Amino acid sequence: MDQKWRGATTHVPGEFVHRSDPTDIFPTGWTRLAENRFSVTARWPAAHPFFSPVAGDLHDPVLVAETIRQATMLVAHAELGVPLDEQFVMWSLGYTVDPEALAVGGRSSEVTVDLLCSDVVRRGSSVRGMRADLVLTRDGRPLATGSALTRCTSALAYRRIRGERLAALGRPVPLIPGVAPQLVGRENSKDVVLGAGARPGQWQLRINTAHSTLFRRPNDHVPGMVLLEAARQAATLTTGSSTFLPAVMESSFTRYAELDSPCWIEPQIVRTADPSTTTVLVTGRQDGSEVFRSVLSSPACGLAVTGGGLRSRLAG
Repeated sequence: MDQKWRGATTHVPGEFVHRSDPTDIFPTGWTRLAENRFSVTARWPAAHPFFSPVAGDLHDPVLVAETIRQATMLVAHAELGVPLDEQFVMWSLGYTVDPEALAVGGRSSEVTVDLLCSDVVRRGSSVRGMRADLVLTRDGRPLATGSALTRCTSALAYRRIRGERLAALGRPVPLIPGVAPQLVGRENSKDVVLGAGARPGQWQLRINTAHSTLFRRPNDHVPGMVLLEAARQAATLTTGSSTFLPAVMESSFTRYAELDSPCWIEPQIVRTADPSTTTVLVTGRQDGSEVFRSVLSSPACGLAVTGGGLRSRLAG
């Protein structure tokens, strides 16, 4: 291996992953393997204020999405030269995870992420967008695959794009009543991101800007991770199953979700030919336009349904 691609760190600065609380920083180091390929090490906590274990003793699958987000940002800042003051916009994010590989007890908390950057768009020397494809392993065993499409926007361009919307930065947002935590697979009401909607089958996005994990810093729009959590909670609510485990999630984002206008979350169960999974399509709409959509699939009978199919896809 060419020596110039060697080098690793055992400390990841919070600004590289856009997190300030050390408990929310999952990557622990990285190594450049080739020009556009990297290995990122991460540590998943056995307990976390938000990403707590689910279904008894399983890591939260949405940890995969957050690990994808943080690993992509880390590589972009640390290795691709993206300035720390630039804004990231995820156009899409998806993953497939082996549920049986999520067990918390008796296994290492260390996760290795193999990350390949492609379709890198540059303007001069600046990276303006890229695709990241990732393979996550744990104890040498395939854990998940994932991908993300991201765009990087300079601070000046972002101010121009957002304009007067930047006035919402740090502005208090009224906290609407949330649904009962147990209906969305949560134990604490502060983690609930859904409130009553205007009609049956619809819920309003509940924005809690004081939530230290979902709103890691003052923002002028709703962070993408809040929308992913809304999708998961809506899927849990509409299936009526507190054991809904989003082993597969594919999400796309079409515009910013604003803080000052209701965002309506609308889930619907998707009928598929596969009886071993339950699939839900969740869309978010604001001011008459679609903001995002997510398709989530869960083993229909919990872990009684083998994860072998997932493992074969991951291994292949």
